[in-house]
Amino acid sequence: MNIYVSNLSFNIQDEDLEGFFTEFGKVTSAKVIMDKVTSQSRGFGFVEMPNQEEAKKAIEALDGAVADGRAVRVSEARPREDKKPAGRFASNKW
Repeated sequence: MNIYVSNLSFNIQDEDLEGFFTEFGKVTSAKVIMDKVTSQSRGFGFVEMPNQEEAKKAIEALDGAVADGRAVRVSEARPREDKKPAGRFASNKW
């Protein structure tokens, strides 16, 4: 299951994020999303856990928990939506 974690402190690293979830079961990946320009955390990340039951227990236990002074929000990640182009040329009609 892919898990979305938001409201992360900017000090949280991938290893920290993984550590929060390993208490509940196997973690196959943990990634804090970084800004491409500044290389600083964007305050959210994703955790992948192969066992659905373990993932659900982790979500229940960690949603609202305080990590590095901030109450994090944890939920099942939604599938990524395709973004529509914005702006004057979005319709490709000149």
